[in-house]
Amino acid sequence: MTAGLWTQWMLPGIWITVQLTLYSAALATVVAFAVGTARTRRARPVRFLAGLYTEIFRGTSALVLMFWLFFVMPSLFGWALVPMWAAVLALGLSYGAYGAEVVRGALNSVAPAQREAAVALNFTSWQRLRLVLLPQAVPEMIPPFSNLLVELLKGTALVSLLGVADVSFAAYLVRLATQESARIYSVTLVIYFVLAFALTRGMRTLERKTRAGAGVVATPGGAR
Repeated sequence: MTAGLWTQWMLPGIWITVQLTLYSAALATVVAFAVGTARTRRARPVRFLAGLYTEIFRGTSALVLMFWLFFVMPSLFGWALVPMWAAVLALGLSYGAYGAEVVRGALNSVAPAQREAAVALNFTSWQRLRLVLLPQAVPEMIPPFSNLLVELLKGTALVSLLGVADVSFAAYLVRLATQESARIYSVTLVIYFVLAFALTRGMRTLERKTRAGAGVVATPGGAR
């Protein structure tokens, strides 16, 4: 792999992959907390709609959704998305559905006595969520969120099928130019590993801080 090809294609591809991961993760986080919290509400219509969203987006392919947003939505609604944002929307909505189940499970894992105490103190629903439930639930969410984030990073490779010049697409272009498949794709695997490792270490640091803030001490093995 020549230095010129690395500078021209691979380095920009890494940056696009990082952007895709961050933007999709931001959208997925918003969706996960909104839908996951809705699934714990008492109102049955709210729970039903949140559950319907979760089942639909967990049961559909992120790749097909990406194609639908890019190729079908313009003809149906007249809204054309550039490939980058079609990919972000598809990945964010799909992985947000998985994250919603993480949020729901973590909120439901909070001891009922904590909820009852908040009710006894006459907290509003928002106050119970913000002051009682989330501080205890968020540390439990981070390990599964870390796994989802790594899966999301790897899922960004799908965008190459829309012509987005991420790492996978850049590797394809370099392979065509050099015919060095083994070397190119070996380097690409290492790039994904390094990015995933950095995300994992960052999430572990965040987990330690949130557990410390909640008054929970985590052992190296992950137990309290």
